[in-house]
Amino acid sequence: MTGQKVRWGILGPGGIASAFAADLKLVEGAELAAVGSRSLANAEAFAQEHGFARAHGSYAELAADDDVDVVYVATPHAFHLDAAMLCIEAGKAVLVEKPITLDLPSAALLLEAAHSRGVFLMEAMWMRLNPAIRKIAELVSSGAIGAVSTIHADFGLQGPFEASHRLRDPKLGGGALLDLGVYPIHLAHLILGVPASAQAWAHLTPERVDETTGILLGYEGGGVAALTCSINGPSRNAAAITGTGGRIDLPEGFFVPRSFVLNVDGKEPETFEFPFEGKGYQFEAAEVQRCLLAGELESPLVPHSTTLEVMALLDTLREQVGVNY
Repeated sequence: MTGQKVRWGILGPGGIASAFAADLKLVEGAELAAVGSRSLANAEAFAQEHGFARAHGSYAELAADDDVDVVYVATPHAFHLDAAMLCIEAGKAVLVEKPITLDLPSAALLLEAAHSRGVFLMEAMWMRLNPAIRKIAELVSSGAIGAVSTIHADFGLQGPFEASHRLRDPKLGGGALLDLGVYPIHLAHLILGVPASAQAWAHLTPERVDETTGILLGYEGGGVAALTCSINGPSRNAAAITGTGGRIDLPEGFFVPRSFVLNVDGKEPETFEFPFEGKGYQFEAAEVQRCLLAGELESPLVPHSTTLEVMALLDTLREQVGVNY
């Protein structure tokens, strides 16, 4: 790093990388340094479109670029482990798109590699860095709605998708759970922590990935989370957190909210507004930069323990519904 500048590289110039790159321009001190792809032509086109200084025709070349401080890994899930490990072994800080890997053992392997080499690593669960979500966590923690009793959240996309689509391809980690279900699960984890009981049922595609999944989580304190995800129909994509003294309602797009409503018994509903430019990826990028400039190896907002706990839960749920990669 040079001064207060943080030099970013992007590995895997696809759709999510484009959205991230656009929001990166909103982050003070972010320098768009380099792009790496298995195709030099794709890397060059992406670099030109988004204003990156250099393009590399392989992931290894990007990892070896001395003028890159941190790499955002934006490949499909199945390639996260190898791509992130390549960067870690080259001494690069890494932000890995969610889910960090396909399963708990590979996630633990990646985190151990980062720890042993003393480099920063964070899973890109951007929802947890969103200002509205952070305020909700603060309100719940302060007892604004009493003891949390239930969480409801759903995330569904309009389908059906073709069999060749990445969301249905088991070789790419397809299925609703890892791509969409992680958001309701992370919301429940943020508010209630690790469940004492986890049950799931899913309808599988002919490729044997989950198409529509229902999840019921139970907690020692008495709370319950009822969550759904689907790649076969657009749900409300909303959420509600209910407590003994009130409720917090998150609107459509709960995973990247710009507002929410606090309903407290005996009071008028209160709307909290958090307007921002872009799509919301800038908040995770800013947190990465804060950590790097402070010399921190993990973020307290998306700590390694959270990544491992959620991945362990995802493994349990996948086993129950019969999805294997």
